[in-house]
Amino acid sequence: MEKRVSTRSIVITGMFAAVIAVLAQVALPMPSGVPVTLQTFAIALTGVVLGAKLGMAAAGVYILLGAVGVPVFSGFAGGLGILFGKSGGFIWGFLFLALLCGLGCQIKNKVVGWGLGIVGLAVCHLLGIFQFMVLMKMGFAESALLVSVPFLIKDVVSVAFAFVLGLQIRKQLFRADILQGAVPKKETVEKL
Repeated sequence: MEKRVSTRSIVITGMFAAVIAVLAQVALPMPSGVPVTLQTFAIALTGVVLGAKLGMAAAGVYILLGAVGVPVFSGFAGGLGILFGKSGGFIWGFLFLALLCGLGCQIKNKVVGWGLGIVGLAVCHLLGIFQFMVLMKMGFAESALLVSVPFLIKDVVSVAFAFVLGLQIRKQLFRADILQGAVPKKETVEKL
């Protein structure tokens, strides 16, 4: 039996890629060259609402749009230079953040689910630190202090808020039959 991608899935994936692009523009520049943005919240929200597969697809669409030059990255930037620049490791890490938040939303124990989202955040930060470290020829600790540590509290709160808000949005989208695919049974939707 061949599984086909529905038009609904394509549209909602595109809509969430647009949400990520819009929230990426809410930015505060930092001296390190890695700005404070709402991208982490947007990616986590996307993963929680859409689940692992579509959430990762939306993050991938966002990254692909930016890679080909569409100005979707922070500061209305785009192009491969951003992906391979100082903040590019964080952008690559968004794929893992969306995936793990998407998996986390499907776990009945919400604390464990949120913990999985935090693991995704850790992967995102590690990739960001590593790419910055390589490009700037700095040590791991020095790079972490510049581009990760100052953002940790904001990012953990962002993931937590994304879970609280995202689970409610997800429940309503299932009820409205907008999200489909592995549609949970009625009693599962009631528990979301």
